[in-house]
Amino acid sequence: MSSKTLDLFLNENLEDLKGKGLYNEIDPLESPNGPMIKINGKELINLSSNNYLGLATDETLKQAAKTAIDKYGVGAGAVRTINGTLDIHIKLEETLAKFKHTEAAIAYQSGFNCNMAAISAVMDKNDAILSDELNHASIIDGCRLSKAKIIRVNHSDMEDLRAKAKDATESGIYNKVMVITDGVFSMDGDIAKLPEIVEIAEEFDLITYVDDAHGSGVLGDGAGTVKHFGLSDKIDFQIGTLSKAIGVVGGYVAGKQELIDWLKVRSRPFLFSTSLTPADVVASTRAIEMLMESTELNQKLWENADYLKDGLKKLGFDIGASETPITPCIIGDEVKTQEFSRKLYEEGVYAKSIVFPTVQRGTGRVRNMPSAAHTKEMLDRAIEIYGKVGKELKII
Repeated sequence: MSSKTLDLFLNENLEDLKGKGLYNEIDPLESPNGPMIKINGKELINLSSNNYLGLATDETLKQAAKTAIDKYGVGAGAVRTINGTLDIHIKLEETLAKFKHTEAAIAYQSGFNCNMAAISAVMDKNDAILSDELNHASIIDGCRLSKAKIIRVNHSDMEDLRAKAKDATESGIYNKVMVITDGVFSMDGDIAKLPEIVEIAEEFDLITYVDDAHGSGVLGDGAGTVKHFGLSDKIDFQIGTLSKAIGVVGGYVAGKQELIDWLKVRSRPFLFSTSLTPADVVASTRAIEMLMESTELNQKLWENADYLKDGLKKLGFDIGASETPITPCIIGDEVKTQEFSRKLYEEGVYAKSIVFPTVQRGTGRVRNMPSAAHTKEMLDRAIEIYGKVGKELKII
């Protein structure tokens, strides 16, 4: 018999979330996660995927994964430090280092794992972390795990960062101080002010840490936010995922050789979790090679993103301060946001509502993620539907 206390807790809180428009329904796909998807037999224009370059369904990568399974099997069989490191893991990490313009790199099972691993391997209770208030949940959890003092910094506020960096370093109570930021902020699409952050970091000897999950494959001709600003030799930690623009799954940390050597002996997800599967490793490696060989997909992504943004702005939607393909339509009210998303679905567009706790209360939005795989016809149809639904609900 289940616990009555647990049952009461779950029932009360689930009903509360549903009443406030904060309960998230999960929609299983009956198709690949491409520019068009099928849910419950319905064909929809997909504007909710992080598959920026369309590589999740790329034929070259699918073939590479199949070949890897035939040669190495479906699993690596162990953690990296026992005998779960295959030669293809080394090749992936060497390729990542070239891609990110660093001395070395280390691969993990997910981008979330990277932040849990890297922060706590270097920072501890005697240290402090200056963290942007809009940083990703995995950064927040990684900071908590480290037990370091977390100093929240106003979003992209360089005066606040400088003042708090000065206070932290001059206090004399911390051994190390780190500044952490997303490269691209996933809910608003704005870019971190890395040149100013680096300037402050150099002034106060801060460790620099950039999570570029939404910048890699997108900015800097695909090499990411750090490369976009020409700061590859100035950032201590470059974090990335293999599951967004790369199209597969996994994550990585890129930096100096000594840093990577330390993470291989002190980061717990590397030490205690079975390594990435052969298919994922080989497909990721090939995807990164493709990005280094050609910027065609990257250029197509930006072309489509600019086209969609222009169309939505002309309709009167508030797309915030996005500087990247991430295109929020900010509605505000959570219930209305979810209603807007449902109406889009009914008309043939899949654009998921994003509400608290993913974003702050009162800033509910439908977040659009155009990809290199969308055609102009798909985007034209999506814009037409946005106009229709926006007018029906008096959003525009």
